[in-house]
Amino acid sequence: MQPPSAATQALRQDLRLFESGPGQDGAPAWAIQDPVLNRFYRIGWLEYECLLRWPGDPAKIAADIAASTPLAVDAEQVDEFARFLDQHQLLVPSGAGVQRMVQKAREPGWRHWRWWLHHYLFIRVPLIRPERWLARLARWLDPLFSAPALVALVLASLLGIVLVARQWDSFTHSVMDILTPGGIVGFVIALVVSKTLHELGHALVATRLGVRVAHMGVAFLVMWPMLYTDTGESWRLRSHRQRLAISVAGVSVEMGLAGLATLAWALLDDGALRQAALYLATTGWVLSLALNASPFMRFDGYFILSDLLDFPNLHERAGAHARTWLRRTLLGLSDPYPEALPARTRRALVAFALVTWLYRAVVFLGIAWAVYAFFFKVLGIFLMLVELAWFLAKPVWSEVQVWRQRWQEVKTVRRWWLWGALLALFGLLAFPWRFDVHASGVAHVQRQQFVFAPFPARLVELHPPGPVAAGTVLVRFESPDLAAREQGAQVSMDALERRLAGLMEASGGIEQAMATAQRLQEQMAELRAAREEMARLHIQAEFDGQWVDVNRLLRPGGWLGVKEPVGVLADPSGWVVDAYVEQRMVARIEPGARARFLPEGGLRTVGAEVLSVDSTRAQRLAHPMLDSRHGGDFTTLPGGEGAVPGEALYRVRLRLDEAPGHPREQRGQVRIEGGARSLAWEGAKGVLAVLVRESGF
Repeated sequence: MQPPSAATQALRQDLRLFESGPGQDGAPAWAIQDPVLNRFYRIGWLEYECLLRWPGDPAKIAADIAASTPLAVDAEQVDEFARFLDQHQLLVPSGAGVQRMVQKAREPGWRHWRWWLHHYLFIRVPLIRPERWLARLARWLDPLFSAPALVALVLASLLGIVLVARQWDSFTHSVMDILTPGGIVGFVIALVVSKTLHELGHALVATRLGVRVAHMGVAFLVMWPMLYTDTGESWRLRSHRQRLAISVAGVSVEMGLAGLATLAWALLDDGALRQAALYLATTGWVLSLALNASPFMRFDGYFILSDLLDFPNLHERAGAHARTWLRRTLLGLSDPYPEALPARTRRALVAFALVTWLYRAVVFLGIAWAVYAFFFKVLGIFLMLVELAWFLAKPVWSEVQVWRQRWQEVKTVRRWWLWGALLALFGLLAFPWRFDVHASGVAHVQRQQFVFAPFPARLVELHPPGPVAAGTVLVRFESPDLAAREQGAQVSMDALERRLAGLMEASGGIEQAMATAQRLQEQMAELRAAREEMARLHIQAEFDGQWVDVNRLLRPGGWLGVKEPVGVLADPSGWVVDAYVEQRMVARIEPGARARFLPEGGLRTVGAEVLSVDSTRAQRLAHPMLDSRHGGDFTTLPGGEGAVPGEALYRVRLRLDEAPGHPREQRGQVRIEGGARSLAWEGAKGVLAVLVRESGF
């Protein structure tokens, strides 16, 4: 005996029905509101006709609809709609349904660990019901929603972008200050202000369009707090353009705030206000464009795209089409697609779903790492496994189960093709491949002689720039104090020599002669030391090379300190590159490996060979031009002596096959041939390393 159909159960009396905007095909549509859960369900013409005749026997309802409308309906379609209503608890429950609801109501809910296991990733906490003050605020802010205000905002933002572009180096260097403790605090404050105005933008536009904002509050995404606004009743709007206006309001407010902050930064003097404007600008531009504008997660970007296309439930419908496409393409099944759509639309949905799955996999892996890193070890590992199992493994396993159940429907030839493709994939992962290692470095001559004054001295002679031979005097200094010291030592030595000669001729002066000889030895040592110091004032070329970077402001007679550079003697016959690679890349580089060096701004690469790889991490960057504060690729720790890298970097020295086109030090990119590695083996080693590292609690 078949169980009674859900179509015989009455609808709940508290449900509300609203006429919605027509679908893409022009068919009428309605929305059912569940006021208890504040959810909306969009239905079409067929479902609306069913509601007009509800409840009743499915066959009679289908026959009546077919007789009085152009729709072709059968009892199975009515039963399917009845199951939908029952599944979402839109029907008056039967006896068994009441028992299920009572049992569910008796569950401990948030007081049980299972609730937290399923909900810790996203929890909403309503805080306020803002309807009254939103209505008053919307009237006060009405001028901001006018066309002149929009034009003024756009022009101000464009002006700010133009002015910042003229100070781009200063702007980018100021952004690096965000990495300091004070900068992080300022960035968090700016984030709170920006996101509060973001949610307020959603709420105000919804209120202006007559949509009730039920509540606003805080949502916890992986325990990270974020504000939210409930605009679920926007589905009551018939126009998808009005729904689009609500969806885009938050991002628009952040973009406007970022534009004004950008203009303020360009106009203000250095100080706290300018730094605050910088935080607001970077928060608005970066986070809004990187996170909120993405349509692959259920943030503003998704709802904007859904409303723009007037395509509700975009993720679910695209995922259903993609799963059917996979079964048809890989397994050769003849499953019908969930909806009858044009082929072009269906292909777009499938592509969108595949990109969404890939994007979410990357995001969920990042979240898994985050929950592992920010919680203590045992809880972090547990939550990471829950994250991976629930959001990555479970959907894949569900689809694999469907494939297993329908494996017998797959033709034998296609099965062999699938097994062959699987083996080929495993072979590609197991085969040792060579992958290049990319790094930033500085090319410079292998032999260099940096010339400074040995001690504070006066310049006498400076060799002009150009080629010089070994032994050529590059610069001459003089020191009056040192010359006086030499002269004094010489005079004293002459006097002591004359006195010693007189004592040796006199009788009984042996003791005085010995004392005088000792003093003479001291003066001779003093004279030698003075002359050695004087010799240091004549700096010679240690090898044949080019005398370059000579300070053109130096003139004979001027005084120089020990830290003021005079020039550099470079040997252009041999060039090397000091490159820095991340710790995880070091094992892939071997001495003797070939490489290519591309100077910054150059068009031609230069061949190179790896000479050595440091076995310990670099304590400082040997070349300041690699520092991000000077346009380089590496961030450094603030407050340290020299350029102390903020991450573990290892220096790799390479010898260039030929001199680059420019004779000066040049920053550039290096591409080094890495050792052959199997992806599967490297992945297995990485997993084992993590397990070994984390096994010690």
